[in-house]
Formats: sequence, structure tokens, C-alpha cells
Amino acid sequence: MNTPASAATQPADRIAALRGFNRFYTRRIGVLHERLLGTGFGLAESRVLWELAHLPDGSRGASAAALARELELDPGYLSRLLKGMKARKLLRTQAAEGDARQQLLSLTAAGRRAFAPLDTRSQAQMNDLLATLPEADQRRLLQAMQTIEGLLGARPAERAPYLLRAHRPGDIGWLISRHGAIYADEYQWNLQFEALVARIAAQFIERFDAKREACWIAERPLAGGQGENIGCVVLVQARKDDVGEPEPGVAQLRLLLVEPSARGMGVGARLVAECERFARQAGYRRIRLWTQDNLTAARAIYAKAGYRLTGSEPHHSFGHDLVAEVWERELG
Repeated sequence: MNTPASAATQPADRIAALRGFNRFYTRRIGVLHERLLGTGFGLAESRVLWELAHLPDGSRGASAAALARELELDPGYLSRLLKGMKARKLLRTQAAEGDARQQLLSLTAAGRRAFAPLDTRSQAQMNDLLATLPEADQRRLLQAMQTIEGLLGARPAERAPYLLRAHRPGDIGWLISRHGAIYADEYQWNLQFEALVARIAAQFIERFDAKREACWIAERPLAGGQGENIGCVVLVQARKDDVGEPEPGVAQLRLLLVEPSARGMGVGARLVAECERFARQAGYRRIRLWTQDNLTAARAIYAKAGYRLTGSEPHHSFGHDLVAEVWERELG
């Protein structure tokens, strides 16, 4: 089992390498500019706008204390920042339900209009960065970023014992094999199911559009630098039928799987959340998925993530009488 390095001073060359990377990346994405992406906002103001623009559906706002924790900003500095943004009529406050002493912050209509070009320019900037790289290098970049985020995104005791990465050669074969084996073992589904998974996986590869579709593999690190696949999910452009035209604004979540040995670690919920994050960035308005009513663990994950059952139909497939269900998540 890997243990965190001591809090003692680390080798000077490693510290220098990390500092050098920080200088490179902050320069590369332009955060040193006084006004970010040619807008009237600095980095801290832009992050406040982003957080408030991406509050969960139904949320009435966020408290200043919650923003300070999320952004790791000094409360006094944040208070001055918020005061200036309120003066510009970008923010409004309202009392929290059940506690009039707590004030919740949200964007005004002017705040949303101000955020829109910032969001659009940031999206274009990232698109231009990726456009300079071939497909294989884009995947390597995204995997490296996920590794950095996984290692540095939480305190050592809180780090997930796995990471999410983009698929690479061999992963789709593993995905098909494990779906077939696990569903045969746990639900006694026959080879028709593995054949269906193989068709879905083949269509994903043949139609793959990196800007609008993705596959994530949950990988558990092993000794010697190797990794063990413990879960997967795919997000694709929804289509009106298997070979039909794309359905504008709708993504489809497919092939969610968690290895039995990795259940209880939050892998499934994190894979579903990653699909939502990607779908929002790609501009989708809704995510749809197809499942069966006897897959109770998966259904619980979808319900907790905000998906709603929109339809069901009995059918006979994979050697059993089943009830197919359609679930959807509106992205606002």
C-alpha cells in the first residue's frame, strides 16, 4: 500500500519541477492578465460567477461562507469582492428558507449576461488548445490532468483509491467482456446481452466525436505502476434510433459498470457525475439513459443524481422477462 510522503522538505528538483509547471500553465491559459479573456473580470470574480452560474437545479443560492470554502479564499477578501459585484448589480441576496439570518447569493439577470461571454471565450480557448493536438495526444493530456486532479484534489486521507481516465486501446474489449461476464453471473443474462454491448461499443468507436462524446475508465493503481480497471461509463450523442439522426441537445449515458470488488467506493456515482459535467460543457440540455427495473443499485445512483423515470415497457430479452426503463436528467 502506498503511503503519503513525509511533510518534511521534499527534494529540490521536484519542488522546482512543480513550480516550473505552475509558471508554464498559468502563462499558457492567461490567468496572469489583469482581466481574464478580455472581459472586465479578474480570476477571482470569474470563479465566483462560474460557481453561482452552476448551482444545482432548484438551489436558491450559495452563502458567502460556502463560496469561501469552495474557492479557498480569505473571507475578508471575498467579502470585499462580493460587495463590488453587488454594486455592479451582478449579484442578489435572499434569506435562506428557515433561517432569515443566512443570506444566499445568486446571479441577477445582468450577472448571467456578464457571465455568458466569459464562459463562451473560455470554451473557445480550451477548444483552441485541444485543436493543436492530434487525437492520441488529446487523450494523453486529459488522462494526465485527471491524474493531477486526483492526486492533488483532496487531502491524502480523502483521496479516492482510484482515478478516472479516458479509454485507450484494449479498454473497449475489456468493457464488453466484463459486461458479459458480470451480468451472466449476477443476473443469468445470456449471450444476447454481450452481443448488444458489443454493438453499442462498436458504434461508439466508429462514430466517436471527442468534442461531444467520451468514455471514462475507473482505474485502481497497483504496485509497480500498473493499473486495474474497476469501472466504466460512456456518454454519446443520443440518436432517434440505433442508426438514425442525432437528437439535438440530448446526450445518452450508456454502459455504466462497476466491478464487484470496487462497489461501495462511490465509483458509479462519480462516473455518472463525470458524464453530467462533460455534458454541460459540451452544451447538451438533457441526458437520457436506458436501464432495467431490476438493476436496483444503478437506479439508486441515477435517482440520487437527479434523473427521473420517464417511461417503462415490458420486454423479453437476454433470456428473461424484463421491464425496460428510460430515465432523463434535465441540465437547465
